[in-house]
Amino acid sequence: MEEYKNKLGSLATKLKTDAPKIPIQEVHPVKSSADEKEDEAQLNTWIPKGLLKRVKSYGIDHDLSLKDINILALTFFLDAKAPQVKP
Repeated sequence: MEEYKNKLGSLATKLKTDAPKIPIQEVHPVKSSADEKEDEAQLNTWIPKGLLKRVKSYGIDHDLSLKDINILALTFFLDAKAPQVKP
């Protein structure tokens, strides 16, 4: 029991004399993307279930979201059919 009291006494002394060790937090600014994003609009379409399964499988295999696949597909199609005229 005496050993326990000595440990508690030394702990109290240590707490009184030692300064608390507070971890220093590092703050890093969020990196903004170099290119500005275009305003977005919503697009809802009905497609065959088989095609949706193919698109989802492709997205999983190539680590792409459905949104990314749609943007790539529409851009590819429109560039092939009607190239964009830059102002």
